[in-house]
Amino acid sequence: MAAVDPRTPKGGLSSARRTKGRAGCAQPAAQRDEDIAPYPRIRTRRESFMNRNVEGLLFDHQQLTRRYFIRMGAAGAAALGFWPLPAGADPPAPELVKALETLEPYFTPPEKFRDVSRGKPLPHSLSEAKKRAVGLTRETWRLEVVSDPDNPATIRRPLTQKDGTALDFDGLMKLAEKHAVRFAKVMTCLNIGCPLGMGIWEGVPLREVIWLTQPRENLRRVFYHGYHNDDPRQMFRSSLPISRVLEDPFDLPPVILCYKLNGQWLDSERGGPVRVVVPEAYGFKSIKWLTHVVLTNLYHANDTYAEGNNDVDSWLKTFAATLSVPRSVKAGESIPVTGYAQAGLAGLSKVQVWIQSNAIEQPAEDRSFSNAPWIDAQVLLPPKHWGALPGGKIPSNTLGFDPATGQPRTWPMRLAKAHWAALLTGLPTGEYTLRCRTIDEKGNAQPMPRPFQKSGHSAIETVDITVKS
Repeated sequence: MAAVDPRTPKGGLSSARRTKGRAGCAQPAAQRDEDIAPYPRIRTRRESFMNRNVEGLLFDHQQLTRRYFIRMGAAGAAALGFWPLPAGADPPAPELVKALETLEPYFTPPEKFRDVSRGKPLPHSLSEAKKRAVGLTRETWRLEVVSDPDNPATIRRPLTQKDGTALDFDGLMKLAEKHAVRFAKVMTCLNIGCPLGMGIWEGVPLREVIWLTQPRENLRRVFYHGYHNDDPRQMFRSSLPISRVLEDPFDLPPVILCYKLNGQWLDSERGGPVRVVVPEAYGFKSIKWLTHVVLTNLYHANDTYAEGNNDVDSWLKTFAATLSVPRSVKAGESIPVTGYAQAGLAGLSKVQVWIQSNAIEQPAEDRSFSNAPWIDAQVLLPPKHWGALPGGKIPSNTLGFDPATGQPRTWPMRLAKAHWAALLTGLPTGEYTLRCRTIDEKGNAQPMPRPFQKSGHSAIETVDITVKS
């Protein structure tokens, strides 16, 4: 990154979200464009003197932060047994070790996933008897794969319950004997700022089931939906172009009919017995409680989310967020910060942080803070114990992992999370704002290259920190 004089503050506010509660996934309110003052505020002589003094101290802060990973005791060694730093990195200070010890497990236990299910009542809340009756158990599940009656695709063998050819769970497991795949993916909602959970998803490629119908022509798109109380008004639909289902571009994993999460049968709350999982997409494409696949010659999407002014073709973005930040520290006291980054389709090159005194005016014209004096945080290496997996180990033949070592072939992995840490040097008393951002593998700094809402979160997180005497 080109050197920037931190005494010339640059930045803006429109592409930020401000956290006033705890850091990370507290769903802070997004900063609005209209909150930006269009003109600089006129400062008093006293304020100008104070700001020059603070700017000088911040200059020293920026120079020191890069060298502040120092000293490690026995506790640090234990913490880094789970979250090692890159080779050549200085050991972390005790203050940062404490923050590292509280990091979340890399893979989320299924019961810890955040739930944003739809339905009245929620399908996973039904009684076991009702679930059996409507096909939401492995014993009673059936999947119909048919042609769209309004825009028909030509298929020779539709799979229907009426004629007894619908795919059942035993049939899916038969396909799994030859075609099962598993891959790591972070599940993120399009319009929520933090992931719902991170897991290894196992299933059969959707294309293997489509080929059972013997399609011939006029097949341009795949519609699919799940059980929603047999109420058309509650139906939640999604769709994909047939080309994405039949082929995996850019070395992506396949679209799957998923039946396991982190080595366990997919439970009802997570969408079981079978759901769709689209590796590169947001959660609305990964329909739960799958019951119907419709093959169509229609050229456009019919996604329920399209009706809500959402970008239904958006793939996962790359962004950073905090997990732990002290909201109040003493003057001169170091500030340990940890967080995670979601690596979208564009991958993740680095995470950066920037702390700024609120006494320094921010020019409104640089709303993405592209000219601010960002510094690099440490992206942590893959954990030695993955958490939420049988034995804490990666299942064999998981895509993207070396079968001999169980380690990722590349790191950070695309479509997944990585954790990061930084230890910021002490500051004088005052009110400050901490920001974090990502740089993707193409050099794009968050929130670019896709900064717009309704296409996935990309706003730069801001966290308020008070430094007291």
